[in-house]
Formats: sequence, structure tokens, C-alpha cells
Amino acid sequence: MDRRLLPLAASAFAIGTDAFVIAGLLPEVGADLDVTTAAAGQLITLFALTYALAAPVLGALTSSFDRRKVILAGLAVFVIGNAVTALADSFALALAARVLTALGAATASPQGTAIAAAIAPPEKRGRYLAVVTGGLTLASALGVPLGTLIGAADWRLTLWTVAGLGVLAAIGIAVWLPATEAPAIGLAVRLAPLRDRAALGILATTLLVLASGYVFNTYVGAILDGATGGSEALLTIVLFASGVGALIGNLAAGRLVDRFGPERLILGAQIAYVLLLLATPVAARSLVLAVPFGVLFGIAGWMTIVPQQHRLISRFPAAAPVAIGLNVSALYTGMALGGFVGGLALNWTEPLGLGLVGAAVGLVGIAVTVAMMRAPKPAPVPVPVA
Repeated sequence: MDRRLLPLAASAFAIGTDAFVIAGLLPEVGADLDVTTAAAGQLITLFALTYALAAPVLGALTSSFDRRKVILAGLAVFVIGNAVTALADSFALALAARVLTALGAATASPQGTAIAAAIAPPEKRGRYLAVVTGGLTLASALGVPLGTLIGAADWRLTLWTVAGLGVLAAIGIAVWLPATEAPAIGLAVRLAPLRDRAALGILATTLLVLASGYVFNTYVGAILDGATGGSEALLTIVLFASGVGALIGNLAAGRLVDRFGPERLILGAQIAYVLLLLATPVAARSLVLAVPFGVLFGIAGWMTIVPQQHRLISRFPAAAPVAIGLNVSALYTGMALGGFVGGLALNWTEPLGLGLVGAAVGLVGIAVTVAMMRAPKPAPVPVPVA
């Protein structure tokens, strides 16, 4: 494997861990900053929303610069944001720090994919991109449970650890990666797919799938309190099981999408996701049930990413990076929406009721997918990328 990919994967691992890890620490964060768990969940919501809105804008503003310098600048802001969050002595400062962290992540993360595509031989481009994406999947499998375990001693220590991962990734990028430039891609071109109804339907599905899952994921610690007894170590076991499921789902999706097609695979994954969300009250009764539930939840959730990318690339073959970037924005918008909806729902339901709320959101996503499957398939759209 090309060693230049390692720091890019490390960057994706650090950013992915940071995006996901706070979900397992919300009770401790809320108690320390003197806010409710629901309010603490807005740290995740604000991070995701900032990332979603900033990524296409920052990508357009920095598209003509050396990508190595851009990713290093983004990682620097990312590290500073995590350090400020770790030092925050008020909820307001923590919120501001999460915005800063998200701006750094939104600058650095898309550049990792762009650099991997630029340095890859044409016949190996898919494998190069898979290595970088694997860093994000590995964050779900290892980064989140380990971060949660570290946070059992002090949630701030977890953020210092993530900041350290960002520093290591930056050092690797500075040492191993060459200067990498690419044609400028303006904001108008980046947003062109948003004028296409089929693309909007695909992006809406991504948003709704992630929203349904993050109604649950944002408050997973509180939801599984009955199964874990409030133990961070036991919660780590469940999160690790979910991460293993994420790896399985991500790997399996690549083969299944070729066999069954992206629409059938995304629909099957959505149905499985909704059924699992409905089973939340049962799975949360004991650790014996929560662990296999975590594996299945990870499989179903991460099996949705590949078919959505496939659908967008098929729709916009001439502007695949642009379309995938918008899908990432939809992904993070869904995370933000899920956290927001879950926080509102906690005002009138117990944490166990969030599974039903997430399932309701997921059913809307299924309706969108079914409607698109029944509609005539439009021809691919040629969109200029430079």
C-alpha cells in the first residue's frame, strides 16, 4: 500500500472519531458543564450542521490552493478547536469551540479524498479512495469506543487524545505528501446537482437515514443506561460491537450493490434500520441483547453509504467529486437534524422512546426511496467540474 495514504487515513480517523465520540460522553459533558443531556447533545448537532454548511463553501474558496497546505491548515484549526473544547469551562464556550472544530474538519476532510484521487494511478483510484474512507469507518469501530473508555476518567481527556491524533496526522502529511494542486471548482458548479430533482431525492434519502440513526446515536449512552448500568466500560463494549458491524456493513455493501443494485440495497438497509430502531426498548434491557443489537445496527447504518455514493456517481459521472461532497453535507445535516429532533423528543419522552422517534423519521426516508424507484430513471447529467 502507498504509504502516502496512511496520514490521509489517519486524518479521516481523527475527524471521524471527533464527530462520533461525544455521543458516548453526553451525560458526563452535561453534568460537568451544568446542562441537561439533551442540551449537551446540541454539541453534536452544531458540529454536524456547521460541517454540512461550511464544506462546499470552504471547498470552493480553497479549490485553487495547494491541497496539502489546505489540509494542514484545516487540521491546525481542528486541533485548536478540540483543545479549546477540552479547556471549556462553560457550555457557551464549548459550543463555540465545536463550531471552530467543525470548520477545521470541513476544510481538511474533503481534501483527503481529493489528494488520494490526485496521487492514485488511474487503475488504482478506487482502492486509494477506499483506504482513506476506511479511516472514517475505523473511527466508528475503534475510535469511538476507545474514546468513550478514556472519557470514563475525564471526557476532556478524550478531546485531548483526538487533538493528538490530528497532530500526528498533520506531521505525516507534511512529511510524506507532495504538493498537490487541482483545477478550481467554483461554488456554482459544486451546487449544480441541487438543481436536479433526482439528485435532491438521493440527498434527501441520505439526510433522512442519518437523521433517523442519530436520533438514537446522539443519546446512545442514555438510551442504553439500563443495559450498561451507567458503566462507560460496558457502553464501550456495545459501541465497539457497533463499530465492528460498521466495518462489516461497509465491506459487504460494495459487493451487494453490484449484485442487487443501489436502489434495492438502500431500501433493504433502510427497512432493517427502522426495524432495529423499533426494537430499541427490547435491546436496551440487557447487555446480552445490546451487543448483538449494536452489531446489526452498525451493519444496517453503514450499508447505506456505498449505494448512495453509487447512485450519485451514476447520475453525475462527470462531476462525481462534487456530488459525493454534497452527499457528505447531507450526511452531516442528517446527523444534526437527528440530534436536534432527539433533543426535542426528550422533552416529552424517556430515552427509550427515541427508538420510535427515529423509526418515524426512517419511514419518511423509505417513502422517498420507494417513490424514486417507481419514477422513470432519468439520464445521467453532464456537469462541468472546472
